[in-house]
Amino acid sequence: MSDDEWLIRAWHSTALDDRTQAITAARSAGRTLDDVGAEHGMSRERVRQIQLRAQRALAAAADVVHDSWRTALRTAGRGPASPRAAFAAALGVSDHVALDSLLIEAGLGAPSTWAGPLHGWWTTRPDALDAALRELAETAPLRGDELGQAASAVGVPEGVPLTVLLAGSGSRLALSVDGHWVRRRARGRDAAYLWLLEAGRPCKTDELLRPMSATTVGAVREALRRDDRFTQIRPEGTWALTEWSHLRLTPYANAVEALVAVVTGSGPISQASLFMKVTELYPVTPWRLKQCLLSDQIGETADGLVDLVARGARPIEEEEPAQPETMAFEGDVLGVRITVNRDVLRGSGIGVHSWLTWRLGLRQAPMSRTFATVGDHAPLTVRRSTSVAQVSSLRRHALELGMVEGCVLALLLHLSDETAQVRHGCAERECPARALASHHGSTRTA
Repeated sequence: MSDDEWLIRAWHSTALDDRTQAITAARSAGRTLDDVGAEHGMSRERVRQIQLRAQRALAAAADVVHDSWRTALRTAGRGPASPRAAFAAALGVSDHVALDSLLIEAGLGAPSTWAGPLHGWWTTRPDALDAALRELAETAPLRGDELGQAASAVGVPEGVPLTVLLAGSGSRLALSVDGHWVRRRARGRDAAYLWLLEAGRPCKTDELLRPMSATTVGAVREALRRDDRFTQIRPEGTWALTEWSHLRLTPYANAVEALVAVVTGSGPISQASLFMKVTELYPVTPWRLKQCLLSDQIGETADGLVDLVARGARPIEEEEPAQPETMAFEGDVLGVRITVNRDVLRGSGIGVHSWLTWRLGLRQAPMSRTFATVGDHAPLTVRRSTSVAQVSSLRRHALELGMVEGCVLALLLHLSDETAQVRHGCAERECPARALASHHGSTRTA
């Protein structure tokens, strides 16, 4: 053997018998003291003692040949992570498992990561790689082809098995359906951001279902509305990135804001002129603008012009709309039939026909009326918006009644004492929940 193979000669010396070599190699491969001890029929403490003896024997051999080997190894290990081959090159020896013992003796350790220690790599700063990986996660979302460059920028050394680490259960990142790296806790929104960035144009809500791995357009809207990276272009309802300066976006969040802004600036104005000016600022249909006139901020002057209620105009009330088949009124009880859908089961507010709010005396928007419920349920609130009535969450009631999608929920509002009851309103032979239960029962019997 040549002089540069002194480490291998030390490994094969009489000081390290076959069992010591096997135990040292097993520990270097990442196996635990208990695991190695069970294999060799000894305690974990005995395994630790044998490993320590091997380390000292190899360190003594290194002292004879290379008096500054500890300094050389620590210098090579200043980065977040270096492979064993880099340390072999620093000492001018072959890359051999015996080198692991010297690295431990010199005070180096395996880099820590969210997936545990990174075996086969060494450093004097065990927490540095984990910090770099966390910094990398903060730069997300990342296109698949951007990962390497982003990792290098935060100090992750080349050659680290990055995709393996990022795919671990403890990783802050996850792989999207399009092969991009997104934050695990914001994967849908991050995927939508990259999709829009690549498309370079506003997209309809349903276009974002697949990249976001969402099941309903309602879920997409709810997610994007709470993220200031996105803006909704109205009245089309498409989604764009707020960073897109090339888009001419309206400063108004909705048609009511635009209408109020025009009336505030113009003073009393005819309905025709008002609608014309609003559509110049905010494209919207006349039907929607008529609904906006029901806002509690807008009223009518004595000579029939539109002005602000704050300036003395009389609030505008709509005529009673046609009663829908899903609602009934008898005595002091107002009944509403609501088909259970995904929004009900998710706990979202449910939109129903505006006849309900009209009958409850909620003639302007926003207005609301609250009804107490039996037990420890939260009160039910019926709120008037400019276009529809909204009933607060019915999810808990539906679940306690064993309802599934397609079931009919019967809501009874008692106007005399401001209480509400929620019942299962399906006909027995037409109930999806009962049909599902019957199917499961027949399957178990079979």
